[in-house]
Amino acid sequence: MYNRIFICIAAILCSFALTVSASAQADAQTDPEPLIEATTAAPTDAEIAERISEIFEQIEALDNVSVNVEAGVVTLDGTTLTADAAARAEALASRVEGVVTVENEIDRDVSVSTRITPALDQIEKYIGDLVRLAPLIALAAILFVAIAALGWLLASWNFLWRRITPNGFIAELVASTIRGVFVLFAAIAALSLLDATALLGAFLGAAGVLGLAVGFAVRDTIENYISSIMLSLRQPFRPNDHVIIDDQEGYVIRLTSRATILMTPQGNHLRIPNASVFKAVILNYSRNPERRFEFELGVDADDDPIAAIDTGIKAISSLQFVLKEPAPLAFIKEVGDSNIVIFFAAWIDQQTADFSKSRSVALSTAKDSLEEAGFALPEPIYRLRFDASATPFLKGLSGSTADAQAVDEPDTARAKKQARTIVDPADVAPDPHLAQKIEEERRERPDDDLLTDTAPVE
Repeated sequence: MYNRIFICIAAILCSFALTVSASAQADAQTDPEPLIEATTAAPTDAEIAERISEIFEQIEALDNVSVNVEAGVVTLDGTTLTADAAARAEALASRVEGVVTVENEIDRDVSVSTRITPALDQIEKYIGDLVRLAPLIALAAILFVAIAALGWLLASWNFLWRRITPNGFIAELVASTIRGVFVLFAAIAALSLLDATALLGAFLGAAGVLGLAVGFAVRDTIENYISSIMLSLRQPFRPNDHVIIDDQEGYVIRLTSRATILMTPQGNHLRIPNASVFKAVILNYSRNPERRFEFELGVDADDDPIAAIDTGIKAISSLQFVLKEPAPLAFIKEVGDSNIVIFFAAWIDQQTADFSKSRSVALSTAKDSLEEAGFALPEPIYRLRFDASATPFLKGLSGSTADAQAVDEPDTARAKKQARTIVDPADVAPDPHLAQKIEEERRERPDDDLLTDTAPVE
């Protein structure tokens, strides 16, 4: 992420530098520097030298530069502290009228004494300026602190922002915005008092460039933050709701400013970024307490399917947890080669009955009632073929023996089915363990949840 920020900042600064350079070149071409005219219409070498010397005497950095002019050729000699000063002397001399060319023979003065003295003088000047500006700086600091403190005071009125805004997350966002606006206003007021508007412009420009670069680098984070705001305003679920977000299933624990926390049916924590939740397809099983379960059963092709439907519906309707309204339903789904597939469906109240348990009990009850009524539930049929290369044992099997085994096997299986322990149909109450775990999780961090009972649910 940091590499992307640096690349964006470098690109913007390079573009700015190229723009400034091109602008300077254009200004240089359109507005060339004027010539410095001599005192007479046709200056002599002496007049040119005198004119250049007078100019250099007015510039402290060029005090030690000597001028010699012969036939319009100016020779500059002496010393300067910096190469920029030597270049400046050459540029000034070349602008004097009558100068043909300039020979720059100026040397840099690298002695310690000549360099330390100006630096000390400059430091002394800065200190003097700072002492003179000390009262004004103190006043600017007091003004900055006063305005910023007022902003922090207003931002700390949580009761006011929570009363105005729909939830705590928006209230925190409003408080942070007010705090930032007051700090910015305080900085502008303090810099304006110090007459540092140029510094203020540079500061705002740098802040804008940096903000643009950071915005490109953390656009995923910004998207997630905005998604959190939208989810907190119009909430698609409540705590403990059973949901499927895309292909992730779980029970809602909380909605934070960064992610939605679920507990899977296996008791594991599942964290989904809010940007993904906001764009996801959400299936909420808990929004409507009534839910329909479905299953299919097949009867023999020779049986009466209408009678099988009537038998199955009566068996399902006899279960206490099955709702009378809407009533259970069944219909023939398809007719196969060896069976007729019947579709059964019924409604339950999820607040008093567990969906999976209810479906299992209803399926077992409908199957047992069909078998007790004499309907055959076809089993898979396998056809065996013995080639000439089969072992003598297989060849010796007679058709009557195989048929007897085929007949005895269903009878044995049916006897085993009848010997099963009957499950109590009333034992379909929802398992409270997950709900208790979710409630414990929510009590640990109650302030970190954006889900509220007052926000609208989509």
